[in-house]
Amino acid sequence: MEPERIDFTGPPICVVGNINRDVKVPSVPDSNTLLHDGETSVLAIAETIGGGGANSACAAAALGAQVRFVGKTGADGLADRLRHALEVQGVRTYLRRDVSCGTGTTVALGYTSGQRHFLSWLPNNQSLSLDDLDLTALDGCAHLLRADVWFSQAMLEGGNYRLMSEARRRGLKISLDINFDPCWSTGAAADSARRKRQVRDLLGLVDLAHGNVRELQEFSNSPNLPQALARLTEWGAKAVVVHLGAQGAGYFSDGEWTVEPPDPARKAIHSTGTGDVLSICMILLDARKELSVRQKLKVANSVVREFMDGERDLIPLLQA
Repeated sequence: MEPERIDFTGPPICVVGNINRDVKVPSVPDSNTLLHDGETSVLAIAETIGGGGANSACAAAALGAQVRFVGKTGADGLADRLRHALEVQGVRTYLRRDVSCGTGTTVALGYTSGQRHFLSWLPNNQSLSLDDLDLTALDGCAHLLRADVWFSQAMLEGGNYRLMSEARRRGLKISLDINFDPCWSTGAAADSARRKRQVRDLLGLVDLAHGNVRELQEFSNSPNLPQALARLTEWGAKAVVVHLGAQGAGYFSDGEWTVEPPDPARKAIHSTGTGDVLSICMILLDARKELSVRQKLKVANSVVREFMDGERDLIPLLQA
């Protein structure tokens, strides 16, 4: 089934997560001299909306879904630009403006080798708490996506559990994006272990867990993907959507592993945000019982390819 023939509309979904500016630098030469004293010429630099949550909300709205985004910004000009970008895309916003913090920025480097690196300053997302969230956004929604789960300590220490419990009480299905925790690179081992336990405690409330192979293995302290999937479901997740990169996408539930090969990109204009696009497609298709898991993965892969090739405008540029 072709993606343009899929109807992504349905009951509203709610996304809670990061919102910030992304400064995207694609096709960066993978050189040992990069980031040392000197200068590197690149092909392009783009300024877009950013944050896994905001990216996912924009992509869902562009696909025709009803979307509500809940998050926090500073009270500055960048916050106004980000809100405008969301609303122009068709996202209904529930944003807390906080005069005590700035609105953050991430510099996203995409290397020619296919690897990525992010340089981030995200005070608004790091200070997010349950009190910042307008939970009326959950009213009438069918699905909650909690993106960017690692960035706020207050949300890790009870906020996420209370948010998901409220969503479950209201009858929503729940997705959790297990993305990369910055603490895994720079934090102490004890801190990393504690944070993993805090997220692990959420899995009993999770219908769909999402992540790439490296993230899922690191989170579950597993030497390989099969063991990671087994642990995630043993800990409570009902199913896992796996971003496999050049190998496509996978889905694990009830001990059954399904893989769909990728729809190869032709131009690969975009690389950052592809995981968010894949996950939001699987969320929007989750209730479509007439489609098999393999069909859903195929549609999601096709949408990802169209996004990478610039055929679908899913994550908007920021206007000056």
